[in-house]
Amino acid sequence: MTATEPKAAPVIEMQDLSVGSMQDPRLSVAEHIDWRVNAGDYWIVAGLQGSGKSDFLMMAGGVIPPLAGSYRLFGEEMPIFEESRLSTRLRLGLVFAGGQLLNHLTVRENVALPLRYHRNLGKSEAEPAVNALLEAMELAPWADSTPGALGRNWQQRVGLARALMLQPEVLLVDNPLGLLDLRHGSWWLGFLEQLSKGHPLLGGRPITLVVTTADLRPWKSRAQQFAILRNRQFTVFGALAQLEAANEQLLQELFE
Repeated sequence: MTATEPKAAPVIEMQDLSVGSMQDPRLSVAEHIDWRVNAGDYWIVAGLQGSGKSDFLMMAGGVIPPLAGSYRLFGEEMPIFEESRLSTRLRLGLVFAGGQLLNHLTVRENVALPLRYHRNLGKSEAEPAVNALLEAMELAPWADSTPGALGRNWQQRVGLARALMLQPEVLLVDNPLGLLDLRHGSWWLGFLEQLSKGHPLLGGRPITLVVTTADLRPWKSRAQQFAILRNRQFTVFGALAQLEAANEQLLQELFE
């Protein structure tokens, strides 16, 4: 970028933001958050169990409004519920912990939902794109099974496939390695890294990632930026070197 070129606007910008609990929206789990996410960033938001990571990510995904402050996604005030602004909201994908799939639908039907609902495609029209995604994510053998027939390892992956169906520019992922075995955990680490650099599924376009975790160890050599949620405080460290230099008790717990 030259001196005459304007600095790119952040894709996510939070100012003096407070986050409420999903269980009790009046209860604050994080306060006074000032945070910017730029296009192409790969953030890890870490915190111990019960610290409010999922609440924070649900707010970032537009599921719940903030208690106070400002949150803008691609320059648009969040949360976005209006039909006229839906195109901005759909530039963001959200992967829930455990997948949060519809159990009465097959894997194929769960993954196709964004195309059927937001693009108004018929079953046969959506099928080529859905099948390609299922193949790329090793889900094709379970395409016609219902989520109840799958283990958590695969349910989580189906949730990711559904979130990628509209090829979002920003992807929020809630605790993807929780309760996964080593093989599936390794797959997630590698696949998210590919997404951050530019995966063929998205035409080689790098995706902006925000991922929550209670264990920082697997992410040290993968992510680019780090933040910690603790005692209702959201602390932005940035690069790994800055995180490790902090040498706080919580960091020891998250690295252990």
